[in-house]
Amino acid sequence: MPELSKDVVALLQYLMPGFLVAWVYFGVTSHAKPSQFERVVQALIYTVVVQCLLAVERASALALGNAFTLGPWSPTSDLFASLLTALFLGLVIATITNHDMLFRRLRKLRFTSRTGHPGEWFATFSGYPRYLVLQLKDGSRIFGWPKTWPSSAEKGHFFITSAIRTVQGQEQDLAHLEGILINVSDVSFAEFTKPPEVQYD
Repeated sequence: MPELSKDVVALLQYLMPGFLVAWVYFGVTSHAKPSQFERVVQALIYTVVVQCLLAVERASALALGNAFTLGPWSPTSDLFASLLTALFLGLVIATITNHDMLFRRLRKLRFTSRTGHPGEWFATFSGYPRYLVLQLKDGSRIFGWPKTWPSSAEKGHFFITSAIRTVQGQEQDLAHLEGILINVSDVSFAEFTKPPEVQYD
């Protein structure tokens, strides 16, 4: 049993960087966490990538050690470097996803028509930052700037600033408020306003 425990600890220590990459990625992006099995598979893939990067870092450090030395490369150095690499890799992948960098290039090359965002809802709100009109189920309308919006159409809230509410044709200016919080379940549909045309002299 003690040998099994050592093996489990060694395996967890080996997979830790991959789980750290996945933890950072899902913490920084709006993507929903997959099932436990899929997370383990992702951790395995990320672990392989981190180990490859770590091998390059170790070789570079040993090569630099010929010029000047800061100390020997030890198992502790491996652990510290792998954790830093995992944090950095998670942030890089999350940034690429949040800004749709990879899929934008793939769309230009006609490899795909999809985006890197978790769905059409998020992709639309992220890709069209502008004033919108929320048509509520009670018949009223809210015009304003979406400071934040829910990641999906099923749950979450809009935070609308510079809001104007229209109830039975009567407008109520809510600009004196910091903003208004609206449950997405109260919204029938959203209308995106066109940006003002640029006037050239």
